[in-house]
Amino acid sequence: MDAAAAVAVSVETSDMNVNDRHIVDLSNGLESVPVLIQQNSHVQTFPAFQYSPDNVEGPGCTIDPSEVTLPGCSCHSPSCSTASCPCLQTHGQAYDSAGTLLNMSRTDAGYCSPVFECHALCTCSDTCSNRVVQRGLRLRLEIFSTRNRGWGVRTLEPIPRGTFVCEYAGEVISFEEAKNRQFAQGPEENNYIIAVREHAGTGSVTETFVDPALVGNVGRFLNHSCLPNLFMLPVRVHSVVPRLALFAGCDIDTQEELTFDYSGGYSNRPPVQLLSTQTDAAIQASRTDALQRKTCHCGANSCTQFLPLDLSILS
Repeated sequence: MDAAAAVAVSVETSDMNVNDRHIVDLSNGLESVPVLIQQNSHVQTFPAFQYSPDNVEGPGCTIDPSEVTLPGCSCHSPSCSTASCPCLQTHGQAYDSAGTLLNMSRTDAGYCSPVFECHALCTCSDTCSNRVVQRGLRLRLEIFSTRNRGWGVRTLEPIPRGTFVCEYAGEVISFEEAKNRQFAQGPEENNYIIAVREHAGTGSVTETFVDPALVGNVGRFLNHSCLPNLFMLPVRVHSVVPRLALFAGCDIDTQEELTFDYSGGYSNRPPVQLLSTQTDAAIQASRTDALQRKTCHCGANSCTQFLPLDLSILS
C-alpha cells in the first residue's frame, strides 16, 4: 500500500457512539484483523490521527520507507532454508517454521541485532517462514481506557512467547524535526517519538526517528512498563528504513494489557537519552532542562518512578 492510500483514514471522536462496547475498527479495514476500541464508563477524549499500518515519509526524511532498496533471494521453495537462501545466509535465521522469533536473548544486552526478512524482490512463496512482520497484524487487539494511564492496548487472545504482535508505525522524520517536535510539546502532551541508532562497522552510525502522533497504527496506544511483556526489534523487509516490530517477551494471557519499555529494552535498564549525531553538551543540557519528567504509573515493583525522556532503542 502506498503512503497516500495508507494515510487516507482519519479517526475523529465525533464519529463514535460511546454507548457501544466496540465502537469502530480503528484501522478502517487497513489491517487484516479489526483493531477494536472499547469504551469504558469514564469517557476520555480519543485522539484524532491518520491510521497507517506502515511507516510513511515525514518531514526531513530522505528515504521513502515504501521504496524497495534491498536485494532479494532467488529461492523457489515454499520456504527458504539456510542451506540455499542468501537472505538467511547473510543475516541469519530469525524465525522458526511457525514464525516465532528464535533468538529471545537478543535484547538482554545493551544492543540488539536487526532482523532481515524476505520481501517483494524474493522469489520464495508468500508463506515463507522468513516473512512475518510484513504480513501485518494477525492478533485480535483492543484499545481500552485505563484507570490512570490514558488509552492502552490489550489482547483478546493468548499470545505465546516470541510471537510478533504489532509494529510501532508512524512518520519517519529527521533528527532536527524530532528535536523541534519535542521542544514544541506542552507539559501535558505525550511524546511518541522513538529513536533507533544502528552501528554498522567502525564509526558508521545510522539513525531513524519514528513519530506516530499524527500518522500511526495501534502501536501508538501501547503504554510503558518497567516490567513489560513486549520488546522491540528493528526489522528490515524491503527498505533500509527499519520497521519497529514488537514481539511477546513472555506468554501473555487473554485480556492482559500489552506494554513495552520506552527506554528500548526488555530488562530494567536506565532510560536512554535521545540519540543524536550532535555531541554539543550545551544542546543536550538545554534539551534536558526543557523537557519535564513524567510520573510512571506502571505499578511494577521495579518501577523507576519516571517515564523515560525519550523512546529509544539501540541496535
